[in-house]
Parts: sequence; structure tokens; C-alpha cells
Amino acid sequence: MSEPAAHVAVFFPIRRFGLPALLLLLLVGLTLAGAAVHGAEAPREVHGMADAFAAPGVAMTWGVVRGADEASTLVVVRIVTRPGSYPWLAVTGGDPFTQRKLSLLAPTRSAGVIDVRTPRAHFADFPRTELRLYESAAAAQNDVPTLVVFFLGVPDTTPEFATEDKLQAYLSERAARLADGAGSKAP
Repeated sequence: MSEPAAHVAVFFPIRRFGLPALLLLLLVGLTLAGAAVHGAEAPREVHGMADAFAAPGVAMTWGVVRGADEASTLVVVRIVTRPGSYPWLAVTGGDPFTQRKLSLLAPTRSAGVIDVRTPRAHFADFPRTELRLYESAAAAQNDVPTLVVFFLGVPDTTPEFATEDKLQAYLSERAARLADGAGSKAP
């Protein structure tokens, strides 16, 4: 009984040349698979676990300013970027269960320091916050971030302040220390 032609065409080099041909075939396949994966490389994603995060080119810190009631209490994330590293950024809120997303800051050219202000009640519906950092305008337009730092809820260690001026003083001091490399809580 003869073998199907396709079967013979694939395995003929292996039958004729043995194990070296099989190893070469596997090596070529793995190389092509590796190139395909590298070409479609996902952005680096980091879980921010505390009220402060720093990595080369970016620092971020959280604070809360209490309002007269819960509805007027605001969560503020200060994002400091080195425009040469991350000239564009965006911030989204998301619900990991329903996959709903809400833009908190559309892709924006970085001015070096950006504050994102959100009512604390927002985190009940959109607990995942993603800070999306892009290396170019084209990457921002196509939503291809280089780095995504995500947080689940407001970090437990986030300090609360009674007044806006105390919040601003804290964010400025903390962000400056992070940007200088001191006091980083990055993983």
C-alpha cells in the first residue's frame, strides 16, 4: 500500500537524512514562531501595588482630597514623565468583569506633569485604572502603549488630605522624590 503524496513530501527529507533533518525542521519552525511572537509583542504591563510607582522615565503618586461628602471626595494621580521617554499618555478606568472601559484621560501629549482627578465613587464601577504610556504620537493614535501600569482600586496606602493645598504639597514632594529615584515603591 502506498502513502499519500503529501505525507511522502513532508517526511521524505526526514526518511532520507534522518534525525538531523528533523532537528533542522524544528529549529526553522521555532525561529519563525519566535519572530512572529516578537513582532506582535505586547506592551510591558506592571501591577502598581502602592500609592507610588517609579520606573525609568515615569513616576506616579496617588492622593485623596476629602470633600464635604463622599460624592465630592476626589482621588488624584500625579503622573510625571520624561517627555523623551514617554511623550504621550492616556488613563482608562475599567471593570475587569464586564470589560467596560471609560477614558479618564484621552491620549495626551505629556507636559511633564499631569494630574488626573476622579471622584472616589468612580472606583466602585471601574476598579481597574490603567496608565498607558506611549513612545510616539503614532503609538498613542493606534493605542499601542510601551508601558501599562495598572492598579486595582485606590491603593490602600494612599494618603488622604483635608485640603487641596496639603494634597498639592504632598504630590509635589512625593513625585519629586520618585523622579529623583528616592522612595520608589516600584516592584
